[in-house]
Amino acid sequence: MVDSLARQLFSDPRVARAKALMLEALKDHQGRISGVKPPDQALRAPYEEVLQEFGRIRAGNLFYPYIGSGIGRGPLVELADGSVKYDFISGIGVHHWGHSNPVLVEAALDAALRDTIMQGNLQQNLESTELARMLLDAARATGAGLKHCFFSTSGAMANENALKIIFNERAPADRLLAFDGCFAGRTLGLSQVTDRPAYRAGLPAMLAVDYVPFFDPEQPGESIRAAMNRVKSHLARYPGRYAAMIFELVLGEGGFLPGDRAFFISLMEVLKENNITILLDEVQTFGRTTQLFAFQHFQLEEYVDVVTLGKLSQVCATLFRAEYAPPPGLLSQTFTGSTSAIFASRAMVKGMLEGGFFGSDGKNARLHQHFAKRLSELEERHPDLIEGPFGLGTMIAFTPFGGDPAKTNRFIHALFDAGVIAFYCGADLSRVRFLVPAGAVTFDHIDEVMGIVEETLIGVAAAP
Repeated sequence: MVDSLARQLFSDPRVARAKALMLEALKDHQGRISGVKPPDQALRAPYEEVLQEFGRIRAGNLFYPYIGSGIGRGPLVELADGSVKYDFISGIGVHHWGHSNPVLVEAALDAALRDTIMQGNLQQNLESTELARMLLDAARATGAGLKHCFFSTSGAMANENALKIIFNERAPADRLLAFDGCFAGRTLGLSQVTDRPAYRAGLPAMLAVDYVPFFDPEQPGESIRAAMNRVKSHLARYPGRYAAMIFELVLGEGGFLPGDRAFFISLMEVLKENNITILLDEVQTFGRTTQLFAFQHFQLEEYVDVVTLGKLSQVCATLFRAEYAPPPGLLSQTFTGSTSAIFASRAMVKGMLEGGFFGSDGKNARLHQHFAKRLSELEERHPDLIEGPFGLGTMIAFTPFGGDPAKTNRFIHALFDAGVIAFYCGADLSRVRFLVPAGAVTFDHIDEVMGIVEETLIGVAAAP
């Protein structure tokens, strides 16, 4: 059999030796990262200069004074000031396997040898086909009727593409349904869907969106009735006008609030009866529950029409049933993903599917149980300081200081200074969230982080 020139290059023994040397060097230098570390005094001044310059360039300071140096070790990351911190927000969910993961570094090295840096709508390599097949096979493994996959460079664009094919299929329907507290993105169109009026201040109205209350675990039956009544009221007011309802199966920015299968099915049955598309936004939940897709966790396969994914997947995507296949020209992007992102995505999806992450006793579930247990113990010791835990799988959150947004903001910045990176969420940004880097974190890491969390909580509570 004759191999292509490319295959001959990639199997060249010199390439293997070079990769082995680079990975060996990485391991040696990573070995010097062992825990949280304060900044190096000699690097403080130049670091501050870089932060100030970057703030001027981007017309606003960074939320945290975070400029990475380019190396880390699993959940630990070194900043350019020499400090080392636990990254428990993972770039808001992107670095799911931690920093400088050797599997992903090797994938990036393989990608660097390919002929292009970016792949796009006009030209894609073999690995794009392989990744699309992998995602569709995984989605269909439990019965979902998804047939097509279209890549994009961000979760927002995956959602934009989803809305385009849905509106095209459901024309002339022109309205959407979404949950109170939902977050779909910050593009001009998606800012109309995201339930944060401040995020669309000064922007022209683009979409008509009506909202439905989300599931309340304290009143499951009542929350089902409330949501059903609201949906039926909207449908009666605008008959035939709704193209789709966007579902977050776990509200992300809204507070890490998981839904419920009976709740979702009740709504989805009504939507199906009214020929309304069911769009599942899995940009944040993908890979973080007991299954690769959250719709598989909630066993909603028969209802799924369109699903979007992103963040930890590196390459974002819109998966959809055959009837939503777009006409020529409706979807087209110069870049659908970098070659390194495509290689990393293949490695991560394969690693999760084969590495024991899923199932009721998979790593995701065990990490959640351990983290939740530690947060519950913390609440028992300090019931006046925190409430929680909240979330599902590797999405974990708690509410500090009775939900005081100002104190929550002070706390997460103090936590950053102490060596742990988290972020906020919730309707009034009063909840602290963690997106645990499941591919790198251990129970010992969680225990150390929780020690820092407790110490910081006490310190912020005592401050004037």
